[in-house]
Formats: sequence, C-alpha cells, structure tokens
Amino acid sequence: MDFDALIAELRTLRDNVAGVTDTVIAAVDGIPIVADAAKNIDPAEVSALAAANLGIARQAAEVTGKGTLRQTVVFSSDGYMTVYAIDRMALMVIMGDRQLNVGRLLFECRPVIDRISSILAA
Repeated sequence: MDFDALIAELRTLRDNVAGVTDTVIAAVDGIPIVADAAKNIDPAEVSALAAANLGIARQAAEVTGKGTLRQTVVFSSDGYMTVYAIDRMALMVIMGDRQLNVGRLLFECRPVIDRISSILAA
C-alpha cells in the first residue's frame, strides 16, 4: 500500500479546504490505516468511533431506502467531524474547526475519495 500517496491526498485536502484540522483513513472495522492529525488526536480512537458512526448511518440509509451512504457529519460546538465511506473497504474522517467550509469540503472530497479508493485497491 502506498502510504505516502494516501498522506499526500489528505494534505492536499487540508490545503484546499479552509478549516480542516485533522484527517484519518481507516478500514471499515475501525483499524487506522494512515493519519495526518495533531498529537492530541488518537487515530485508533477516532477510527473506532468513525467506524461505529458509519455502521449506524449505513443501517439508517438502508432502512429508510435512501440509497448508498456517502457521508455523515457531526456538528459540534467547536467544529465538525465528517465520515466518508470509501466503497465498502474503508472510511475517511475529516475534522475541522468552526471555520470549516462544509460546502467546499463536500465539493473537494468526492475526487479525493475516488483517488484514495484507487490507491487502496492497488
């Protein structure tokens, strides 16, 4: 697996979207693959929480008949945590501060997710 390419994708996302503070890519079972995060962020803890979040959201999407889950967004008083499904094999967590431009994040993430999916599949 090309960990450098994965980190490069995460850093590009951080550079292109104001307010992104931390990023993690993990397997759907919650095992971290790679992280670009501050020292106070535990990638294993974030990955486990994100996997649980994604699992519940996937069930909600299926039960309500709303199609395939793409993402979840947690709005907190001091920022955001978004979790994106990368096919059925992985997930990407993006954390941001209160100034995170969520619209820009949504726009920028789809091609990044496609490239990450290709890197993971290689």
